[in-house]
Amino acid sequence: MQSERALAPDPRIAFFDDHAPRWDDDPDDVARTLQRLETARRRLGLRPGQDVLELGCGTGRLTDWLVRTVHPGRVVAADFSPAMLARARARGVAADFRLMDICDGAVTEGAFNVVFCFNAFPHFRDQHGALQNIRRLLRPGGELIVLHLMGCHQVNEFHARLSAPVCHDLLPMPDIWPQALVRAGLQLVSLTDEPHLFLLKAVPSRQA
Repeated sequence: MQSERALAPDPRIAFFDDHAPRWDDDPDDVARTLQRLETARRRLGLRPGQDVLELGCGTGRLTDWLVRTVHPGRVVAADFSPAMLARARARGVAADFRLMDICDGAVTEGAFNVVFCFNAFPHFRDQHGALQNIRRLLRPGGELIVLHLMGCHQVNEFHARLSAPVCHDLLPMPDIWPQALVRAGLQLVSLTDEPHLFLLKAVPSRQA
């Protein structure tokens, strides 16, 4: 996993750094998100004792929930935006916070039971490279979870209304995922795409 050095240039970093101070201005939105996660807990399949990488943790809205869900496992909360990560650290949650760009640099082989990616995958500039690195991070039997609390079409329509550069950031459509995962050494387990939920689970391919 990367040390906290200067990351590869990506205009999205500046976008999220700029928005970090206002990211949690709506406490009701944060509460609703946590409530919906709790409702979806069984579908997510997270278990006590798992080591989890929260990839794209942002300001740490979900980090404490993840820590409590997998305790006594560990949570590494990672983001490529220093400003977002600073706000996440300030929450005082018992997680290991790392500055990390999943599209750039070396990763630690087989470090996690779960890579949990909430509202982040569309913002990976190299989605194939990100999936390859996620594959390397997973232990045998590990699992990738990609989660949005809206469907694929809704995610992409929402991003299209935002300013550059994130207006071009797309969540792949359901028919794209199986082959994209195979190319990265992963295998699709399940994919739900509903108006209020996108939930993908994938595991390392036995052939990888």
